[in-house]
Amino acid sequence: MPLSSRRHALAAALALCTALGANAQGAYPNKPIRVIVPFAAGSTTDIMARAIADKMSASMGQTLVIDNRGGASGTIGQQAVATAAPDGYTVMIHSSSHTVSPSTFAKLPFDTVSDFAGVTPISSLPNALVISPSKNIKTLKDLLATAKAKPGSINFASAGQGSATHLNAEKFKLAANIDATNIPFKGSAEAVTEVLAGRVDYYFSPIAPVIGQIKEGQLLALAVGSPKRAAALPDVPTTAEAGVPGSEFNFWIGMMAPAKTPRDIVNRLHDEVAKALASPEVKERFLKLGADAWTLKPEQFDAYIKEEIASNAKLVKAAGLSPQ
Repeated sequence: MPLSSRRHALAAALALCTALGANAQGAYPNKPIRVIVPFAAGSTTDIMARAIADKMSASMGQTLVIDNRGGASGTIGQQAVATAAPDGYTVMIHSSSHTVSPSTFAKLPFDTVSDFAGVTPISSLPNALVISPSKNIKTLKDLLATAKAKPGSINFASAGQGSATHLNAEKFKLAANIDATNIPFKGSAEAVTEVLAGRVDYYFSPIAPVIGQIKEGQLLALAVGSPKRAAALPDVPTTAEAGVPGSEFNFWIGMMAPAKTPRDIVNRLHDEVAKALASPEVKERFLKLGADAWTLKPEQFDAYIKEEIASNAKLVKAAGLSPQ
């Protein structure tokens, strides 16, 4: 074959390969997508991940398979995603503890910024500041007055050191300039039990476990710790509205992918999550969990994560928590 003919044949072959590659990319997804959840099955993050995955599977024509990788405060699952191929077939649905781990661990086997690409938040989960009616404290101002009248005399429950419930309470304490003692428990159920019994003064609880007691009058919700009011408790003010500016704490759940995942795939995943969140079934499921649907564009989510890592570092330091 003449040299010129061989060149033409080679060019044609290269063009064909390029076209096939483009078609393969355009066909995304063409196999199941693994969704790593860094917590056990049945956790709030897991329940939300499954609700979103079901809708996305139907919309995208491929199954999104939940892969629970619990342990080490979520870092085992995070590492699995950080080291996965950036091809759009491995994603992670994690909580805002992703932005806390750099401050609570002395060393991590990944970088929470450079090893991940934000897709979008999925939801914001406000915590409600609950107290037993037996305390005869009716408003947040009453609680602050009690705390300031006898510094160090009140305490609060948390679902463990460094948990979202703990950090929410610490941010409130710092913003309100009160002296209150953290009483850590193994989980939310035990914390709620102690507040119901009046043995602990208050607790920034996830809404779902206490919504029944609030409606039945067994617990009083003085405020929610989130930046805006919770859809599940629309008549309860935020801590900022109730007189403590700077106390807002946003606990969220969101989707991330390995760094260097193609931008068109990240954008496709973002759009599919937003579509799932708009469905009546997911809205109803989230409301029962006390969650508010929330999305950001991928680049906005990346910027938000960076900002929150910095703000959580200051909060962890102010709370006197030592890295593990």
